[in-house]
Amino acid sequence: MKPKAVIITLLLCILTISNSIAFKPKQNRNREEIIYHIFQRSFYDSNGDLHGDLNGIHQKLDYLQKLGVTAILLTPLYESVFYHNYFSSDFKKIDPRYGTLNDYLSLVKDLHHRGMKFYMDMETQYVTDDHIWWKDGLNNLNSPYSDFIIYDDKAHAKPTTIVYNLEGLKGYDDVYRKITTVNLNSPKVLEYNYQLFKYWMDPNGDGNFDDGVDGFRLDHMMDDLDGKHIMPHLFDTFWNPLLSKLRLVNPKINIVAEQAQWLSLGLDYLQHGGVDRVFAFRLAYAIRSFNKKMLTENADSTFTATPADKQQIVFIENHDTPRFSYGVKGDVDKLKIGAALNLLIGGVPSIYYGQELGMTGTSAAFGATDANEIPDREAFEWYKTDQGKGMAYWYKQTGPHKDTFNNDKPNDGVSLEEEQNEPNSLWNFYRQMIALRKANPVISTGAYKTLQNDNDQVFSFIRYNGNKQVIVAVNLSGKPVSANITHEDNNGLKVLFGTAKAVISGNSIAVSIPAYGVEVWN
Repeated sequence: MKPKAVIITLLLCILTISNSIAFKPKQNRNREEIIYHIFQRSFYDSNGDLHGDLNGIHQKLDYLQKLGVTAILLTPLYESVFYHNYFSSDFKKIDPRYGTLNDYLSLVKDLHHRGMKFYMDMETQYVTDDHIWWKDGLNNLNSPYSDFIIYDDKAHAKPTTIVYNLEGLKGYDDVYRKITTVNLNSPKVLEYNYQLFKYWMDPNGDGNFDDGVDGFRLDHMMDDLDGKHIMPHLFDTFWNPLLSKLRLVNPKINIVAEQAQWLSLGLDYLQHGGVDRVFAFRLAYAIRSFNKKMLTENADSTFTATPADKQQIVFIENHDTPRFSYGVKGDVDKLKIGAALNLLIGGVPSIYYGQELGMTGTSAAFGATDANEIPDREAFEWYKTDQGKGMAYWYKQTGPHKDTFNNDKPNDGVSLEEEQNEPNSLWNFYRQMIALRKANPVISTGAYKTLQNDNDQVFSFIRYNGNKQVIVAVNLSGKPVSANITHEDNNGLKVLFGTAKAVISGNSIAVSIPAYGVEVWN
């Protein structure tokens, strides 16, 4: 959603700290979740207006369960003039293109009935010029919202800028909208957020959370918002007070922070920001690199440094990054390596909608407009012709760029219709990896350790807990290789996935792995 996405996603060289100490979690809360991250406007259209919607997601819950995911994360639902729904005009109102409050409640209740969880994306740090706080507070010192946004002048005639000192953004429809920063120093804003978040946790206020969210994703969370030093200690003054009060309402609520500095491990958020989870950005870039050294260093540092009662969301793509398939030029073998590491390395895995099909796309260069990220957020490809009921081609309806989005190509092998009945498809590989993870809970709950081996193209690791273990080895190259993996506790290994028989000799496991092969034993 943000301009930073264009810059950060170009940075694949990461400064890392190598540390091979195993990380042993003290508690296993929610570690067996598999999240499906949906850009809902592009997922499935239930009413023929080309916009994906809540009822569309509801109609596809059987699909999500067949895939094997256990939770969904949506981008913001609240009303906004922007297609991505960040930068709100009304936090309490669901975008009517997505449906009604009853549609929302029906979806959430059915998710819970199925044993699935629901996570809501929130960014309440900014508002547009059609928000009541702006409209009523501008030039009005007597407004009840006079301190809800930050002004650059005492007369409240000039709302301040947002990230990168932008005064606004041009939408994909070529219409410019003004945006300003919310005053998170205001006690009234803190109380507003508490009431807002609490409402989505328990919409009918009956203390039963079957109609409420299971957690929130906090977009662009910062201790010093945008580094402006206007609100320099928000962890202490805003986020911790807010999150502590929310946990008094529902102690089971899960809070996920999107750290503003993507190349950090997010440890300050976990240790001081009051959140439960952060996104493993450095690990994501390492997986995308197909570089053993980078993978080893980032896996070790990520899982070692994360506090025992906190979690990393492991992913390889999201709504702000280029599609993984774009980076590997659609190579199905490489896509399967990404899938295996996404799901087997540990943490809490997140799959971005269409990732399981190998959908492609990368940021465009249309100038200063939010249309640049649409190629990473295009319509889920349900059919081999890329035409049919539910296709969410909202971005092809209007705007100066409507004829330039063409990552979806008919009969290219990338669609659910083409892949679901093909045993060797990427989609079925995702189902296999998810099933393998679920059948071996130690992947979710065990300790992580990188296993040393003598081949620069083989990345190997173990998840273990007592006498339970899962060992994974992947060949990062396009040629068959052999490797000797060092592992001290070799009492015979059973193949869980792959074709390589493990030959054990003392403290060594000798294996031969095919090109871009994935081998799993226990």
